[in-house]
Amino acid sequence: MRIWIDLANSPHVPFFRALIPEFVAHGHQVEITARDFAQTVELALNAGMMPHVIGGHGGGSISGKAGNLIGRAGALRKWARDRGFDLALSHNSYAQIAAAAALGVKAVTLMDYEHQPANHLAFRLASRVIVPRAFPSSELKKYGASTRKVRRYEGTKEDVYLADFMTDPEFSNVLLRLGVRTRDVLVIARPPAREALYHRFENELFDELLASLSTRNEVKIILLPRSENQRADYETRRWANLIMPQEALDGANLIAAADLVVSAGGTMNREAAALGVPAVSIYAGKWAAIDQELMDEGRLRRITSSEEVGALQVEKKTSAIPRDAKAVRAELVQLILE
Repeated sequence: MRIWIDLANSPHVPFFRALIPEFVAHGHQVEITARDFAQTVELALNAGMMPHVIGGHGGGSISGKAGNLIGRAGALRKWARDRGFDLALSHNSYAQIAAAAALGVKAVTLMDYEHQPANHLAFRLASRVIVPRAFPSSELKKYGASTRKVRRYEGTKEDVYLADFMTDPEFSNVLLRLGVRTRDVLVIARPPAREALYHRFENELFDELLASLSTRNEVKIILLPRSENQRADYETRRWANLIMPQEALDGANLIAAADLVVSAGGTMNREAAALGVPAVSIYAGKWAAIDQELMDEGRLRRITSSEEVGALQVEKKTSAIPRDAKAVRAELVQLILE
């Protein structure tokens, strides 16, 4: 079988990097496309994936996103037309799903956030929709995913590539070059995805927390901006303990080295939860069922007020107890290929 994987965002890179060897071991051929957005292409190249780069970011407006989706879907359709694909696979790449539908190619999509408006398109056009066990059935129905096309798996997508993670002992040298010493309290921070379709609101608490952490001499903050506009914005703050790397870092090793992960999104917090690293969500949007599950397990905390920002304790972590989720990858491969 010929499988076409589309990488529409940077979190998709480690996820599919873990799955591709499984597909190849089953005798399947894989080709990869990628959207030039965030650090998706750079991370894919670093992982040896060699994607065909097609399309970029549509900007923050809804009209821009709609136009970009239509344009990229057309470009993907043209690229894929004569390649003989049997399966189009993505983590809710709306453009790929639309292109596959136009070509009559079976499309399998995975998704873990039930409040993404574009699920309406993806879930209706896809041949199969694969979601975590915690994903609410009511949301699947609302977005047009019929019962016959839905499959569920235990755990999170982050478990797929982190369940057997081993730290790189040389990564401490990378941190040292960035100015982070072993005695420093390391905080990894990820700002809100302000241009995303699901992020149509302000989130002042994230900047409030960063400002609070900037006064702590023992703390080093590695901030991972989502865009050049965000980078330029935070560069104006001139906080002495704020570090914004220019190159894409190995995300798993970075999180494993952290004493605290603070994100206004989802993936990085779930990566921390998978690795047993303390994590705080400062996401201001509709709460995901899978994040609630991690909170119930005691692997994720949520901050919703200035009082909670002021009360947050930041210190060297004692130990990390990863989630026991080694079976998730094999389960997902079976659901995708069935």
